[in-house]
Amino acid sequence: MTGTIPLGRVAGIRLQLHWSVAGIIGLIVFMLGAYWLPTTLPGHATVFYWLASTAAALLLIVSVLLHELAHALVAVRHGLSVDRVTLWLLGGIARLRGEAPTPRAELFISGVGPLVSGAVAGAFALATWVLVTLQAGQLAIIVAAYLGMLNLAIMVFNLLPAAPLDGGRILRAVIWARTGQRFKAALWATRTGAGLGFLLIAGGFVSVVTRGIEGIWAMLVGLFVLQAAAAERQQARLGMALGDARIDEFVTTGATPRWSDLSVSDVLNAPLGHDGSVFAVVDRDGTLRGVLSPRRLHEVPITERNRNTLRELADPLSEFTTASRGEPVTSVLARYDDPRRSILVLDQGRAEGIVPATDLNRLLAERMPGAAAHRAGIAPDGAGGRGGTEPNPPSDWWYPGQRRGQ
Repeated sequence: MTGTIPLGRVAGIRLQLHWSVAGIIGLIVFMLGAYWLPTTLPGHATVFYWLASTAAALLLIVSVLLHELAHALVAVRHGLSVDRVTLWLLGGIARLRGEAPTPRAELFISGVGPLVSGAVAGAFALATWVLVTLQAGQLAIIVAAYLGMLNLAIMVFNLLPAAPLDGGRILRAVIWARTGQRFKAALWATRTGAGLGFLLIAGGFVSVVTRGIEGIWAMLVGLFVLQAAAAERQQARLGMALGDARIDEFVTTGATPRWSDLSVSDVLNAPLGHDGSVFAVVDRDGTLRGVLSPRRLHEVPITERNRNTLRELADPLSEFTTASRGEPVTSVLARYDDPRRSILVLDQGRAEGIVPATDLNRLLAERMPGAAAHRAGIAPDGAGGRGGTEPNPPSDWWYPGQRRGQ
């Protein structure tokens, strides 16, 4: 996500706040401060209603952050690296680099989020009891009770067995453990996600028609679940087709190291070779600073070549999706947000080569006919790995869309 505010790091994990969080904060503050609190507890000064509603909104954001951070920390404990945790309008996202290595790890990583939300709900319930016992202010009591109920709702909703919710990932782990097939399990779990998304959209629409704008929120959540389930479904199809393919198998452009403080003239006056490599621009202490195409050097005016250094001309690492050598292609594609970006392949911090975006699509199409269409979201329904049909779940397992008689 773009447009984020950094919140710092916890155990090396970047925490950030997307600008859309302002929407949920504003909605909660407005609904509580202007309507619910004055109606439920009349007689207080207006400023106290607004203060109480603001505190409730901020504490809810902290609660969601704890939920996502729990996912990230358990993932790290199971050997996965975590890019970042981002809070946004509809909750939070922990961006992992890679997939859980075993069904057991998947179960723990997925289950810890709802567990933490349940613990937070219990903490607010306890705080409510303490505040009542101490005869604290009514606004403090009702805010604590409200947050306890919200966190309980977050726990229950996330435990629904529908991908991409935590419950859907738990379901995927169970089916994976039973069948031994990760990507088939993912495909089956996304069907429940699609079913839940449609139900939320339909229920929200009925609520809008019969009760007012309250149902819009359910429609937004349903749309998110539906889209995320579709994305995971495409990812699972790719995983079935690509199998154990590693990203270094796709490298089409090598990387030749060059010191970042060298001038353009220094490099052009030395033998370059014609191996089709790019330059990995590296500081003298070994820090990788960026990547530079040799063609860029010739584009620098002759009068500027003694002054311009490789570090000034290099494309920064932020312009690339980075991947570790030997990392599964499916893990890289899971975080490949911008199809215009090339993939920079690293080996223990050193640039090994690049997979240009155009080459990636071509190579995927060669290994999996129609892969580009799958990634674009236009694959025909039922298309499966290697041109076959999409597998069905076990005969005794119910799923949305199951044909009668199966």
